[in-house]
Amino acid sequence: MTPEQVKKMPFNPFDVTKVWYEDEFPLIPIGKFTLNRNPVNFFAEVEQLAFSPSNLVPGIEPSPDKVLHGRMFAYGDAQRYRLGVNFAQIPVNAPMRSRAANVQRDGLMAMGENQGNAPNYYPNSYGGPQDRREYQQSSSSVQGDVARYDDSEDNVSQVRKFYLDLSQEERQRLCENIAESLSGAQLFIQKRAVKNFSDVHPEYGRRVLVELDKLGAAKQAEQSNLTPILQKVTLH
Repeated sequence: MTPEQVKKMPFNPFDVTKVWYEDEFPLIPIGKFTLNRNPVNFFAEVEQLAFSPSNLVPGIEPSPDKVLHGRMFAYGDAQRYRLGVNFAQIPVNAPMRSRAANVQRDGLMAMGENQGNAPNYYPNSYGGPQDRREYQQSSSSVQGDVARYDDSEDNVSQVRKFYLDLSQEERQRLCENIAESLSGAQLFIQKRAVKNFSDVHPEYGRRVLVELDKLGAAKQAEQSNLTPILQKVTLH
């Protein structure tokens, strides 16, 4: 999706509750990942794996997805807590034909010579990592007031398409599952949820309401049957 297309979308494409339909935005192959063997040592090759979405190939930048930005920070933070500051030096995480050059390295999981007597601060004048301007991330100008706005974007059309694409049997199972999960909520919450489903499609809300009524009637019948038993227990 190009920046121009983003501006014309009727919803926020970087809202994690929205879908990019593949017939409109087909997937683009960018590489191949081959799994051709099982791990020899499960701990060394699996338990110590440290994936992070911040490990980006130069030329590929993160989208404005706020959840992605949070994960780019949080994953690395979690790996440092779980494996130590040198998790990138562990062989299963290290580059295949080079070595990790992290400046915060004195600590757990230091591998090999721990980069010898190289300075452990950045920037430094002794062969440490340097910025590469050709790989600098693109920037854009933003201006205007920062305020809180009502969310008036389209939040129902994609859900409606999903619902209408289901078979009658699938719709019934969906509504039954929703009603079962919702039946324990307060009545005003149930009414609010049914309205949300009705905004998506009137049939959707009606089916959920029917299933909620069934569950409510069954619960009342069960309580009515238990009342005489409880009274007898109390009398004895």
